[in-house]
Order: sequence, then C-alpha cells, then structure tokens
Amino acid sequence: MIPAQMIEYLSPPAQVSMADRWFEIASIEHFWIKRRFDVLRRLAGELVCNAHEIAEFGCGHGLLQRQIENVYGRAVTGFDLNEFALQKNLSQFSKVCCYDIYQKDQALRGRFDLLLLFDVLEHIAEEGRFLSALLYHLAPAGKLIVNVPAGQWAYSAYDEAAGHVRRYSIRSLRDSTRRNGLKIVNWTYWGFPLLPPLILRKVWVLGSHGDDEIIVTGFDSRSNMINRLLGFLSKCERIPQALGGSSLMAIFEIDGSSY
Repeated sequence: MIPAQMIEYLSPPAQVSMADRWFEIASIEHFWIKRRFDVLRRLAGELVCNAHEIAEFGCGHGLLQRQIENVYGRAVTGFDLNEFALQKNLSQFSKVCCYDIYQKDQALRGRFDLLLLFDVLEHIAEEGRFLSALLYHLAPAGKLIVNVPAGQWAYSAYDEAAGHVRRYSIRSLRDSTRRNGLKIVNWTYWGFPLLPPLILRKVWVLGSHGDDEIIVTGFDSRSNMINRLLGFLSKCERIPQALGGSSLMAIFEIDGSSY
C-alpha cells in the first residue's frame, strides 16, 4: 500500500464509476489479469519496449504498472482519481498520480508516446469528451492501447455493479474512436475460451444482492485450483483473432487523414 504522501496530487480525489470491491479481489495472480497482460505482450510488446515515456490512465491499484515493471523494467506513470485504489497501488518505481484528465495539465501536454487505457472506457458515459482529454496527453506520433469488455449481449448485473456503461464490438469501438480522429493499427478479441464461464456468470449473479456480492460472485476465482484451471483455459486461443471473446484489445494512432 502506498502512503498518501507518496501519491502526487495534481487534482483532488473524486468518486469514479468503479466498484472498490474489485480492487480488493483483483491481483497479479488472478487468471484474467495474467491473460490480459499476455495478450498485451503478444499484440504490443514491442511498443512497450520502445516507448520513450508510458502512462496509464485509470491505473487503479497498479496491476498493469507492476506487470510492465516486472517484465520490461519500464516505469509507467499511473493516473487515477480513486484514492482508495491509488493507496493500494502495487507499482515499485513508477509514479502514481491523482489526476483529473479534464484538467489538462500543461506540463503533461503531448508528453507520452504510449498511453494505456485498460478497462476504463466502458465506465465513461461521455466517450468523446473523455477521449479528447486523453489525447491531449499523447505525443503526435504516439500510440494508444485500449482494452475493453466485449459483447453487449453479455451485459449483466455484474457490469452494472462494476460501473460499466457498455460492452464493445470491434465495430462500436472503431466508431467511437474514429469520431476523435483515431484509427486502429492492430486489434484482437481475446477470452474466446472464457465465453462459457461468462454466460454462466450472467446467470450466477442473478441470485446475488448488492454490488459487493455481485462483484465477488462475478470475478473472484474462489480457489487456486479454479484460478489455475481458468488460466489454462484462457490460453487456448491464438492471438490475434477476430472470432470473438470476453474482451477486446486494440492499438490506435492519430489518423492524419482526418485533419
């Protein structure tokens, strides 16, 4: 846990559309967190290696920051408004900042040539305004990597408890980002083997009451054995793939033709 004095407060903390209970369950060892990082390495490992300066918006308690530190030895500046999550941040040498993206701090303008937005966009009601503020921080030739939950058909009480406004297809994600002058460089669905558990989760959470209970029911792997089993199952797909899955990851850059 990071003491409050180690967090750089560029903005005051604020409530966000994200369940705090999720931060207490999600860990580096959780099968889904490990698989998400594996997909990032396969799709964009070279970008992480070669980036001059990296930032993650919506870093939460720093799972992705810590994974990149451990594997690539790279620092990732983390930004979030959720003080509860920031105080639990696991990063070892990356900066951790409490920051309102709409503040558009002049010192951060165009500073990062690689931005990470992992499982954040689905929480944002005003996508266009948010993406516009995000791109303020991206260097002109930089890249943005986005991960979002896939399949609006799978939207359930779990999504509501987690603060999700929507789930995505590659078409809806492309349309949302195109309006902000972005084009897709590469993309993949992932979590295709996890679709049966996703369908079961939609049913399981129907019997849960209260957001915390729904989050636990929907995300907690419950035992090391189940966690290992789901981890093995999650790897039974090729990356990239366009068949479908529980999640969607894409790399974007500024579309010069739109200006």
